[in-house]
Amino acid sequence: MEMERLTDFPHSRFDRRPRKRLRLGWDVPEAPQAQVGLFCGQEVGNVTSFAPPTAPSDYTTSSLFLKEVGRNGSPPWREDDKDGHYMFALGENLTSRYKIRSKMGEGTFGQVLECWDREEREMVAIKVVRGIKKYREAAMIEIDVLQQLREHDKGGNRCVQIRNWFDYRNHICIVFEKLGPSLYDFLRKNNYRSFPIDLVREIGGQLLECIAFMHELRLIHTDLKPENILLVSPEYVKVPDYKGSSRSPKDSSYYKRIPKSSSIKVIDFGSTTYERQDQSYIVSTRHYRAPEVILGLGWSYPCDIWSIGCILVELCTGEALFQTHENLEHLAMMERVLGPLPTHMLKRADRHAEKYVRRGRLDWPEGATSRDSIRAVLKLPRLQNLVMQHVDHSAGDLISLLQGLLRYDPADRLTAREALRHPFFTRDHLRR
Repeated sequence: MEMERLTDFPHSRFDRRPRKRLRLGWDVPEAPQAQVGLFCGQEVGNVTSFAPPTAPSDYTTSSLFLKEVGRNGSPPWREDDKDGHYMFALGENLTSRYKIRSKMGEGTFGQVLECWDREEREMVAIKVVRGIKKYREAAMIEIDVLQQLREHDKGGNRCVQIRNWFDYRNHICIVFEKLGPSLYDFLRKNNYRSFPIDLVREIGGQLLECIAFMHELRLIHTDLKPENILLVSPEYVKVPDYKGSSRSPKDSSYYKRIPKSSSIKVIDFGSTTYERQDQSYIVSTRHYRAPEVILGLGWSYPCDIWSIGCILVELCTGEALFQTHENLEHLAMMERVLGPLPTHMLKRADRHAEKYVRRGRLDWPEGATSRDSIRAVLKLPRLQNLVMQHVDHSAGDLISLLQGLLRYDPADRLTAREALRHPFFTRDHLRR
């Protein structure tokens, strides 16, 4: 087997390598505190992946290892697609250790592949990052965060667990435990039908525990959304959908899916950042973006709390609370559901957002781009009415909790620990 000598190159210059590769070789960045040596086809991410810099004849296990590599060699070299995504075929290898079984998903960052881990003899999920400099650099930041989370989250009960990472053909690959579907995918396959309130309580409690844990480590996730919250198990049961009782039991839509287990884990730490004073750039996916982010007032831990409030509403109703793609309409939707924005926040809007404000109040509906936009805002109910339309019991406590999570002023918003002490989670006699 042909082997490559490792070289030391910093993260900021990852892409400075020739495109042409030896068939059985792949690029490997130096792992933190790892000794430079010969690379024998294993992935990196832990120091044990590196063989000592001795002559090939000194390897005691080389014959067995080389036979395995011979059976499980690297696929032919292919160019990435136009967006920098790794091109592959099912059944091919991702290094000699992992065999690609299926594609689990795709996002801005790259792709997630389901792979068989020959060494541990288990299925894993591998995030294959696009071979573009900014995504590679973001992946290295995510690896640092994941390793810190794993170090402090010994039980692995809060955040997805990183198993390993390596660099393959100019793609950072991060190996994770394999989990179930995201909350968004579960809702979508369930025709966007709401979760039972007791399940919302259990999921919400775990989500707040995870974010409280991150905030205590001075980390801000900044991209919480149903797509980034995974059920641990894919199993579910079908139960009658009583709100659709006019349908026949023979109709498949008469039933809805309920997860067998409420256990969740948070994923995607590529946008996670440490607390700083100068954070004013745009964060969060649109529907879950806090008002201080839109108005350019700077943001910190409370932006995660706002996202959690939006997520809990979505789990209760089946639909995103603020379905919009435009800032002024988004702020108008907030006012429709939650009441007027504070004047002191509107007056402090930065130069990019000041156009949404006129005479100390939101420039709505005068500034609306269309009648359709005005109608989209007017059709939204108040938060209390929205919750009571979908929640049979615990509605009062849930409304009170959401009002604390969705306070406009981030200084007044509940913290994750305060939210966990709310009666919605602690009042046992309301639970079924």
